Amino acid sequence: MNKHIGSIEIICGPMFSGKTEELIKRAKKEITSKNNISVFKPSIDNRYSQNNIVSHNKNKIKCNIIDSAKEMLNFSLNTNIFFIDEAQFFDEGIIKVCKQLTNQGKKIIIAGLDRDYEAKPFGQMKNLMALSNNITKLKSVCAKCNEPANYSYRKTKIQSQVLIGESEKYEPRCKKCYYNDKEKT
Repeated sequence: MNKHIGSIEIICGPMFSGKTEELIKRAKKEITSKNNISVFKPSIDNRYSQNNIVSHNKNKIKCNIIDSAKEMLNFSLNTNIFFIDEAQFFDEGIIKVCKQLTNQGKKIIIAGLDRDYEAKPFGQMKNLMALSNNITKLKSVCAKCNEPANYSYRKTKIQSQVLIGESEKYEPRCKKCYYNDKEKT
């Protein structure tokens, strides 16, 4: 086992809270510091680009598109810091991969939705949060009342947990506005 214990940092919050923006900012800072980084996103997320992680503000960084978290292990020899966007879309294999990488002394920074459109824990984010050394929970601005928003409100009637979309399908909501409209449906 490596003498240096790695770490996991989580950036979470609702849609439109700046999670990806924060991940890109941190990754670019590490590049400037000459650290060996690798950036990943799941292949399911193709909203803005096939080869980049792109924030809603159109900031971007080149990334590796992967189908399975296990593919990140192929980068462990030449990478000190792993950046993972949209982690909620990975299966439970991401937990084992993150444990293995931190045991090798790697630093992992993960961005993802902590809750789905029903305000339930999303994917493996709750388990990743339990493993993490630090959690940054971001807020957005409620689309209805401009108060701080912690919820992702789905504007469509589609009920599958995974529905890739942007502002045409989702908007940030405060707790009051989220539950007021949820009770009406």
